[in-house]
Amino acid sequence: MIDTGARQSNMEFAGTISGPRLLCPICRHGSPTADSSERTYCCPGCGFSIVETSGIYRALRPDRRAYFEQFMEQYAVVRAKEGRGSTSSDYYLELPFRDLTGNNLWQWQIRARTFRHIEKHLLPEIERHYPHGCDVLDIGAGNCWLSYRLELRGHCPVAVDLLDNEADGLGAGMHYLHRMKRPFPRFQAEMDCLPFEDAQFDVVIFNASFHYSVDYEVTLAETLRCLRRPGHVIIADSAFYQREESGRAMLEEKRASFKQRFGFQSDSIPSREYLTPHTLDQLADRFRIQWRVLRPWYGVNWALRPIKARLARRREPSRFYLFWGQIDSR
Repeated sequence: MIDTGARQSNMEFAGTISGPRLLCPICRHGSPTADSSERTYCCPGCGFSIVETSGIYRALRPDRRAYFEQFMEQYAVVRAKEGRGSTSSDYYLELPFRDLTGNNLWQWQIRARTFRHIEKHLLPEIERHYPHGCDVLDIGAGNCWLSYRLELRGHCPVAVDLLDNEADGLGAGMHYLHRMKRPFPRFQAEMDCLPFEDAQFDVVIFNASFHYSVDYEVTLAETLRCLRRPGHVIIADSAFYQREESGRAMLEEKRASFKQRFGFQSDSIPSREYLTPHTLDQLADRFRIQWRVLRPWYGVNWALRPIKARLARRREPSRFYLFWGQIDSR
């Protein structure tokens, strides 16, 4: 259970513990309430229960769990073969700044530089308007390193992901528990069917996860439903291409590479995988979002990649920008 003696969030979890107000993922109008153990939250309308096991609230509908089963199994296989995770808490506590296993150094170097840019150029602007901290929804939280870092800054994160394993999913959040006064809630849920009532988060961040969306408009509409006004949407570390054909070429290369390395293609769920200027413009028009583009510095070699690709007559390489969407009160 979360320590209610610690700093309180602006939210409350079924009126009993510090956390978000719930919305039933089945009927989409019931507000699940807690049983006497505060480990099961039952919808009074349809009877669906969100059950807490191993510190994770299970909010996937049974039919959607079956739909995602192959994707989750294959994703876990890929991540394990890539050497993700560790049995040591020190590994998780050092993220994103150091990869103590040495297995994915360049990726964590990218994540670290992205987060440093967020810390220096983005969060201070947001935090000026929330002196007591923000309620943050961390979608695609993975092993929860970002939720942990946001908690250390005085915010109230809620971590959401499909994967719940202890190496690379929400289960890895256990490694942060002894370092926090108020452990953040962890929810196994899908980004297009969030188990939270409307208008209760100040910031939603997709941390290397927005590109897993099947339909960006559906995902963003569900995200904005959960945001207070004004609010903020941050998309970090999703591949960006100037040209649509570059993204399609990347997808073909990725499918072939996965087939060779892992024995299956990378599209058991047909996710979008990348962003383009046209995509962002469409989302801005559809939802009246004002995008700001921040460009973290990833080093000289990274900056020279587009030039090298042109000289070699290869497709343009992916870029990682920060997209900060500000939602006004209209």
